[in-house]
Amino acid sequence: MSFVRKRIILLFTILIILPTVLWSQTENEDPKSLEMGLRILKRYFYEQNKWYITKPTVANNVKGLVDFIENEPIDSVIGNLNKSVAEKQTYVFRLPENVDDSLSVPGFIAYSRVSERIDEITSQLKKEYSGKRNEIPANITPEMEARLNLVPKGKGMSLFANGIFQLPAEYLIPEVVPDSVLNSAEATRQYILTDSLRQVYIEQKRIDYNDSIVAAYFKTLNEQYSQEALQKETDYQIRRITDSVKVNNYNVLREYNELVVKSVNDSIATVLETLTQYANFIDSTSVSMTNISGETSIIPLKSGSEHFTRFWLKNIQNDSLSVLVKSWDKRSISMMLDDGVTITRYKPKENKEFDFKTLEKNITALNKVGKAYEVETPWVLGGDGHIGFSQTYLSNWEKGGQSAIASLIALKGFANYKRADGQIKWDNSGEIRNGWVYQGGEEKEVQKNDDKFEITSRFGVSIHQDKKWFYSAEFNFNTQLFNGYKYPKEKYPDPVSGFLAPSRTFFKLGLEYKPTKEFSLMVSPLTVKNVYVRDTVKYDQTRFGIEPNRKSFWEPGLNTDIYYKRAFTENIVYDTKFKMFINYKHIFNKQDINWENNINFKLNEFITFRFLLHLIYDDNVKFAVYDENGNKTGEKAKLQVKEYFSIGLSYKINYKVMHSKRVR
Repeated sequence: MSFVRKRIILLFTILIILPTVLWSQTENEDPKSLEMGLRILKRYFYEQNKWYITKPTVANNVKGLVDFIENEPIDSVIGNLNKSVAEKQTYVFRLPENVDDSLSVPGFIAYSRVSERIDEITSQLKKEYSGKRNEIPANITPEMEARLNLVPKGKGMSLFANGIFQLPAEYLIPEVVPDSVLNSAEATRQYILTDSLRQVYIEQKRIDYNDSIVAAYFKTLNEQYSQEALQKETDYQIRRITDSVKVNNYNVLREYNELVVKSVNDSIATVLETLTQYANFIDSTSVSMTNISGETSIIPLKSGSEHFTRFWLKNIQNDSLSVLVKSWDKRSISMMLDDGVTITRYKPKENKEFDFKTLEKNITALNKVGKAYEVETPWVLGGDGHIGFSQTYLSNWEKGGQSAIASLIALKGFANYKRADGQIKWDNSGEIRNGWVYQGGEEKEVQKNDDKFEITSRFGVSIHQDKKWFYSAEFNFNTQLFNGYKYPKEKYPDPVSGFLAPSRTFFKLGLEYKPTKEFSLMVSPLTVKNVYVRDTVKYDQTRFGIEPNRKSFWEPGLNTDIYYKRAFTENIVYDTKFKMFINYKHIFNKQDINWENNINFKLNEFITFRFLLHLIYDDNVKFAVYDENGNKTGEKAKLQVKEYFSIGLSYKINYKVMHSKRVR
């Protein structure tokens, strides 16, 4: 029986040491060899080239092997996911302001309702303050006489001399008193009486005149103070309503978003639990057990399935010991010895001499090692970045002015694909541009003067042998990254635009003519333009042509894109982008034009001077129109112009992707 125990110990030793040896071999594998092997498999089984897969089932197995090597083993993945489900982890979340269907959330107040309420309050306040008398400050009265140029006492005759009033005939007195009056006592008394009445009449007229001036002045003051009080109360009521609406909408969206996030995560947890159980059930493996005689038994391991295998242990004398192996699931086996084991030895142990020289290998074959060489792929990556700034400081400057600091950051990148035969091309580009100005003076605030985020992807298939004409499809998306305001911000605190407010998306199908890298013309008769505003409470969507109670609109049309680049010298380069969109619904009334012009002056390897002129005309974007008195008369589309100079640091990248392979 002690012999049997020794054989069992030997069996367990093999089962423990064998995986350790295999694991150590895996850990010592050269990473470069693994990477090269993965590249070979991906080239022939993943990439679209002229190599075709013979059996799809084999291809699926190969892709599964690649995924296993590059990612975690499936057992680790299933274990981690089961742990996350048990701990009720949160898989995804969303901020309340990113709720897309906010207008349909119960309790959410749309901007149109806020606008209607503001109009009602404005109209009500105008009626309330109409004809209302206001308290005039007492400190105005002492200065009133000098300010209104009132006629002082004793100077009333100036009103008659200037023709403002006219004396009645009975109060007319000759400038030279006749002798007849002086020689007659009765005439003298009459003369004195007339003069007294005349003075009383003149004084009364002076008082009436001053009273009318003061009354008109106080009427003007009352209207002025009434208008100021109306404006102050209106601003307060509007601010109170908008603040309350913002708080209400945030709380409504927060509660709604929390319910949606919880529901989504519960759904994800349920799906993960189901899929991990299914993956654990269908996944299987096998263990190969080999005895000293070279006999092999395969033990399949799979959850939900039991399997029995008989395995024979052997020693050098070819003694046999039967072991029954049972697989319980994917990770568990058990071994049992047959009852009544008897070991019989027919002859003594024999030793056989063995010539180990027969195991030597011909190492000369290792001298033939392949050489690696570079192969260029169809991809070209590149881009350029520019950081520029300007600064002005003024102190006790006689000619006037304000200190200012301005900065500009512009980043461009591209990833272009072109097949070797030139039949297929795929151009991808992105641009981020952002500029700020710190204005000195009384306001002292940071103002934005440039903000752009744009992504373009264009795919083309050649239709001619010269590879200049292409059937093309393009996706273009542009928006801005930061909020925009009507400055000064202290006076106009509400933003007029922001991230995804608005965003413009174009889907284009058409023909492209591209004879060189410096020129391309694309005409897209099938174009769809979409304008979207993510938050219609914070931003007024009607500024961008979107109707009230809506967050977006789309329109079909014809689009034309022109790109041209020319290097006048090695260090002076001009490039321009011209885009025109014509709405099919209003062919003669709605045209959108976007034209960018850039001139780069390269001063040295890292310093560049740039000039930008950007012109935009969009029929959907309206601007207020005022008459000569400053009254708003309506709205209309206008030409938008932006221009700036910038000097700063620049860096350019143009990289062709390379890979290596061995020559067989």
